[in-house]
Amino acid sequence: MTATPGTSAARTNPPHPPSPLRDTLTLMSLPVLAALATASAFAAGGTRRWFGGRADSQRAEAQAAKDAAAAAFYELDTAQRDLRISVETISAVDDSPDARRAVAGFEALGQRIDEASQTYIQAVDAQDLDHDDLDAATANHARAELSAAKDELVRVKGELDRFGASLGPLLGSAETRLARLAPAVERARQALLGASNALDAVRGSDLRADDLAARLAALSPELTRLNQGAGQHGVTATLERAERVQREAGAIRAEAERLPERAAEIDRRLVSLHTRAQALTTRSGQVEPVLSELRRRFAAACWQDLQHVPEQAAENVRQAEHKLSEARVAREAQRWPDATSLLSTVRALLNTTDEAVSAAGDRLTRLNAVQKDPRQEIERTRFALRDAQRLAMTGRTAPDPRHARPLDDAVARLDRAVAGLDSGRHPDYWHFLTETEAVRSTVARVVAQIRDERGGPGQ
Repeated sequence: MTATPGTSAARTNPPHPPSPLRDTLTLMSLPVLAALATASAFAAGGTRRWFGGRADSQRAEAQAAKDAAAAAFYELDTAQRDLRISVETISAVDDSPDARRAVAGFEALGQRIDEASQTYIQAVDAQDLDHDDLDAATANHARAELSAAKDELVRVKGELDRFGASLGPLLGSAETRLARLAPAVERARQALLGASNALDAVRGSDLRADDLAARLAALSPELTRLNQGAGQHGVTATLERAERVQREAGAIRAEAERLPERAAEIDRRLVSLHTRAQALTTRSGQVEPVLSELRRRFAAACWQDLQHVPEQAAENVRQAEHKLSEARVAREAQRWPDATSLLSTVRALLNTTDEAVSAAGDRLTRLNAVQKDPRQEIERTRFALRDAQRLAMTGRTAPDPRHARPLDDAVARLDRAVAGLDSGRHPDYWHFLTETEAVRSTVARVVAQIRDERGGPGQ
């Protein structure tokens, strides 16, 4: 509101509360004042005018209207001040469209409050109700203007009250976030302290943890901003910063506390992978005799893809041992991420080598079995086909072409693979095995499709 107790509107302060002592003193003084007034009138020749009756009544009514308007003015001013605090709380915390509309709505109400206040001030300043020459008509006019001003103030306050009530959800949310602010900042500070203490403990066990120390140092500016407070950086930004600092400091602390275990795990992996590399070196030497037997007993198509296994295995083991040496250097320098990455590379190289070396032995085992008796592989595949065909016909008089066609193609493919075993002196047993595997994969895919369409594995 534009008016303050120091303006002309301040002359309309509400009357003091009734005082029995003051009223008694006033009644006791009335005869004395009357006598003094009479004496003064005779002394001045009886020229002073005194209003009585209707004029005094109109003056009293105007004064009462003035007091009521003053009370309405101060009630509106108080309500506006209180609501301004609520709106500022919302705007400090919430930047949503609803919050922005609330701020705009409060500003619009402020304009209407200023207009109502100006009308009130003009009504107060229009007439001096204490003037001796105030006549009844003027007093009556003043009363009407003051009453209208009071009514307008009351109406605007009603709008303000309704607007304030509509802010309940926004204000509640804002106050909740404000209530979270101090605890969130304190948790962030405690998280930073915990991370610092954890790093000190790690350094006490001869582990440097330089990367963790650098990450903790990077949070120092964030702590400075937290200490500067929400008044400078905003509530929302401060809350987000506090949560981020707590999260990152917590991660640093967890890694620091886990660092001794991590160092021990790296030491174990260095020993384990070195042992595995030595074992693979020994196993790689056994691949060449396996290849020799494959070349002697089976067609070239059965072993050509394994020709380079010995050389590749030896190269992989050599690379693995080189990476192991680099990992040891990184471990000694306490470059933990580098050591971990190098050990992962070593493991991948050894896994690849293990698979290749095992593949040669597995190939010979499978080829021996099918050469001795291919019927087991054939029957295994035919059983899968028949089971799929029965499922495709369940509940139907004719199979669905989407299921029948791939199954029919799989039967024909199996027949061709079986016929290929009689094609010469050295059948391509590996081709036969890959074909039967392909047939079973097709069958499994069709079965899965049928069951999915019928709503479950039991259908």
